[in-house]
Amino acid sequence: MLNFLWLGFFLVATASALWRLLVIGDASVFAAMVESLFAMAKLSVDVMILLFGTLTLWLGFLRIAERAGLVSSLARLLSPLFTRLLPGVPAGHPALGLITMNFTANALGLDNAATPIGLKAMRELQSLNPNPVVASDAQIMFLVLNASSLTLLPVSIFMYRAQQGAPDPTLVFLPILLATTASTLTGFFAVAFAQRLKLLDPVVLRFLLGAGLLLGLTMAVLASLSSVALAALSSVLGNAILFGLIVAFLLVGVWRRVPVYEAFVEGAREGFEVAKNLLPYLVAMLCAVGVLRASGALEFLLQIIRVGVELIGWDQRFVDALPTALVKPFSGSAARAMLIDTMSSHGVDSFPALLAATVQGSTETTFYVLAVYFGAVGIQRARHAVACALLADLAGVLASIAVCYWFFG
Repeated sequence: MLNFLWLGFFLVATASALWRLLVIGDASVFAAMVESLFAMAKLSVDVMILLFGTLTLWLGFLRIAERAGLVSSLARLLSPLFTRLLPGVPAGHPALGLITMNFTANALGLDNAATPIGLKAMRELQSLNPNPVVASDAQIMFLVLNASSLTLLPVSIFMYRAQQGAPDPTLVFLPILLATTASTLTGFFAVAFAQRLKLLDPVVLRFLLGAGLLLGLTMAVLASLSSVALAALSSVLGNAILFGLIVAFLLVGVWRRVPVYEAFVEGAREGFEVAKNLLPYLVAMLCAVGVLRASGALEFLLQIIRVGVELIGWDQRFVDALPTALVKPFSGSAARAMLIDTMSSHGVDSFPALLAATVQGSTETTFYVLAVYFGAVGIQRARHAVACALLADLAGVLASIAVCYWFFG
């Protein structure tokens, strides 16, 4: 699947570039594509430098948590659920605890912690994989739920809106929460359908209903807060939990007589080894995405959508927010640039800007996640992972449009 996908990016980019050259007369398109190749290669190295630091740091602390028994305790707690959703993973396996920690970090918007923990979880799942180049069912479920981006506190979106002068930066909080929930549920049910999981199992139903109740209560409490209180809570809660985890790992490690410094160095060394193997996968995927963007293929698709909406007679305001939606699966930085451009050109509280912010907070950079998580363990055949992740992205975009028309229409 990844072979066809990667090749497809280049073929579509080539066709788009030839159209621009021969029909439109844009003689600079191939120069832009070559420039994009080198720019994306440089970006890959920049991303790697960041990953070297964060992976080394967090896998060091995670090794302390593992040796202190925190990861195994968390795994035993959730084994009844995960043994049904991830039938290839034995009860109490360390991957279960790491998966839970990764989901928690993602929900709180702690990206710096979520990625290293997720990579560690993927490596643990790879240890159970009978075919190391083909993604297992458990790895696919984990990746799709990661790529669906369930986020309770989208701090970065609030920050972008505040930078653009929004009087109420948290205005999109509830729309993002609803849209990201739709994205995650779609990804989950898509994988469950593809893998024929038994969701009517009493244990699964209890966990799902409990999670739904907890999410509903959380939404109700957060929705009752003022915008000032919500913004303050987002900032304080995220950083406090992040540092609190570190302190908890250290204190429990000392209590369990773990040599914390030696354990940290041991885990950090593993983080360095993981990071250095990621560069080829990042270069491959990011360069393909860069060429696709530079060729004008995404802009061409946007124009087709605009014409189709006009012919149908629908309201066209949502089309101005689609650049963010179209590039988000490929590049987080490009989607962020599109979001900021939409806010500056249309107004920070205009309908397109509010919709673009909602999309940005409810979807994920699917192909980046795919390259990093599967690249870290050498997976070459993704099976149904890409289709399910993109379906979750589509659900997030459609839900964002519906919710924004409901809230701001």
